[in-house]
Amino acid sequence: MEKIRYVGGVEEAGRGPVVGPMVMAIVVLEKQKIPYLEKIGVKDSKLLSPKQRKNLFQEITKYCTYEYLIVFPEEIDNALESASMNLNLLEAKITSDLIKKVDVDYVIMDSPSSVPHKHTEVVRNYLKNEEIQLFSEHKADENYVIVGAASIIAKVIRDEEIEKIKKKINYDFGSGYPSDPKTKDFIKKYWDVQPSLFRQTWKTYKKIKNESTQRELNFN
Repeated sequence: MEKIRYVGGVEEAGRGPVVGPMVMAIVVLEKQKIPYLEKIGVKDSKLLSPKQRKNLFQEITKYCTYEYLIVFPEEIDNALESASMNLNLLEAKITSDLIKKVDVDYVIMDSPSSVPHKHTEVVRNYLKNEEIQLFSEHKADENYVIVGAASIIAKVIRDEEIEKIKKKINYDFGSGYPSDPKTKDFIKKYWDVQPSLFRQTWKTYKKIKNESTQRELNFN
């Protein structure tokens, strides 16, 4: 194995929401330059304000190589409805797609699985490249600044995508998470008008859809 020069971090944003896409990102930087990310305050995006994330986004994208992929609700639903796929496998596949887009020697991944080495194995199988070193850890975005940088890229882009949707339909549906009252009200009003915006396999969506359909049947 050659000496590690380029280190990458992979993270997602928007795995849990019922509305809108998930975004996955990879950030790559020379190993010796990684301390710079710590110096400018890069950390897990959940620990930063929106303003801090946007400011750091500008610094990261100027200083690092990065790629991202937007995973729309339909692709997520298809994965969950498939006998050979699930959300963790989908993340692993997209992670491998991101890695293929960059020049990197060692990649640290935030594992969606409670057994990180299994995530590493699945990504390896999709990647089919034995030369790249892979490492997965649960909550890696909290422990590795390069993964924190990826979480910032993914989160800012995900937030931008959500704002685009809100402007397009002229409706503020909140965060898009199932626990958000604004989001629940939005699903109740638009579940059959804007179905492509929703992850239709989510319990919240299916529950509201079933209740609405039953009311219509009873009314008729």
